[in-house]
Amino acid sequence: MHSLYSRRTALKSLSSGFGYLAFASLAQQAAADESSARGPLAPKQTHFPATAKRVIFLSMNGGPSHVDLFDYKPKLSDHEGRSTADSAIAGNKGLMPSPFQFKRHGESGLWFSELCPHLARHADELCFIHSMHTDLPNHSQAFLQMHTGSFQFTRPSVGAWSLYGLGTENKNLPGFITLNPPSENGGARNYGSAFLPAVYQATKIGTNQIPEFYAKMLGVDQESGAPLRNMENKLLTKVQQRKQLDFIRNLNAQKLQRDVYHPEIEGAIESFELAYRMQDEVPSLLDVSNESAATLERYGIGNGQPTDRFGRQCLLARRMAEAGVRFIELTAPKGWDHHFQLKTALAESCLATDQPVAALLSDLKERGMLKDTLVIWAGEFGRTPYAQSGTGRDHNNKGYTVWMAGGGVKPGTAYGATDELGYAAVENPVHIHDWHATILHLLGLDHKQLTFNYAGRDFRLTDVYGNVVNDIVQFPRLNV
Repeated sequence: MHSLYSRRTALKSLSSGFGYLAFASLAQQAAADESSARGPLAPKQTHFPATAKRVIFLSMNGGPSHVDLFDYKPKLSDHEGRSTADSAIAGNKGLMPSPFQFKRHGESGLWFSELCPHLARHADELCFIHSMHTDLPNHSQAFLQMHTGSFQFTRPSVGAWSLYGLGTENKNLPGFITLNPPSENGGARNYGSAFLPAVYQATKIGTNQIPEFYAKMLGVDQESGAPLRNMENKLLTKVQQRKQLDFIRNLNAQKLQRDVYHPEIEGAIESFELAYRMQDEVPSLLDVSNESAATLERYGIGNGQPTDRFGRQCLLARRMAEAGVRFIELTAPKGWDHHFQLKTALAESCLATDQPVAALLSDLKERGMLKDTLVIWAGEFGRTPYAQSGTGRDHNNKGYTVWMAGGGVKPGTAYGATDELGYAAVENPVHIHDWHATILHLLGLDHKQLTFNYAGRDFRLTDVYGNVVNDIVQFPRLNV
């Protein structure tokens, strides 16, 4: 009797188990179908709790001179004119001290040159990484590696990876926007999606024959192009556009069903739908005329002001972040490639960016957004401590400075160090792969788990390298 009861109980349990397995499978499929129905840009679950919801990347293309901005090296004055093995290259001179004065700022006592008076007021919110290094001292390779992790191959950008891992917070806007990106040094590869679905690449604002109205609104060159052309369809009503898109979508869906896998078609479907939705929100998002006079003044926006162009971009970045754009990149209006006349040229680059960047930080902080917005300031490399042609500095990939603020980084921190002359990282060196791993970490993404299978291999932003720099993270997770 006991044996019979046990067998019956076992069979009942097993049958229920099979039912639960079937149910679990159906539920899993339903969840997948629901995720597919919501689209590839729907918000996604992070690997662990995130401290940053979004990123504003201030791209300082050209290689800012760290030894003239944030990495104070008084020893350069002691050895002025001294030749080194590296400075012996044809055309280069001896060691050159910074022509600018440095002071400590804030309770943290971080060093700033006199060229950054506005940013210096945020000393206790910034996290300097003084020990960055990258693989090559050439602009095109280093700029690509800063954006994609690789200078050799076409790879998805850090913005595309972030959008792929997180999805977007506003279905009516692109999840990744790049303002006025440079056409050189890799061009579109710096904000592209490579083998990731096309929907994760950036929407570029500022290219080809831009009308004067939009040029002033966005702070870009009039020659650099319309920010977003064809935002309005004057030939069709919204109802007619919707019918047209539905027809095109059905045709694409039929082809997709026949071909099974066709990322270009999936990307086209999503792009058409997003463009349709953007018509309602983008024009008002790009229009800063409703901002107060005090706000415009804070960002340095006004005709004739050297801060006008980048000030508009920084203000738009804040508006985009508020609207739910996940990753926003801004490119500095004046490059930082100062091989000659550094004293004058570097001062001009700082004058154009210092006040707008400080205004952005203040604005985010006052709105309670800095705590979950990761702001990054970085160039592709730094500059040499020795002079080039007597008045400038050459490229230096062996040690330089970037900074981050908000989004869970430790404020008022100076991490790592270069040698006493500022030439190479000697204390806690941070490679581009480590930097990328840390950015993803702050977004709640494990760089080892954020992968995409392509050509039979699981790829990731950090390739097979990278370690999170836990010492600059407020809430570190060990062993990542």
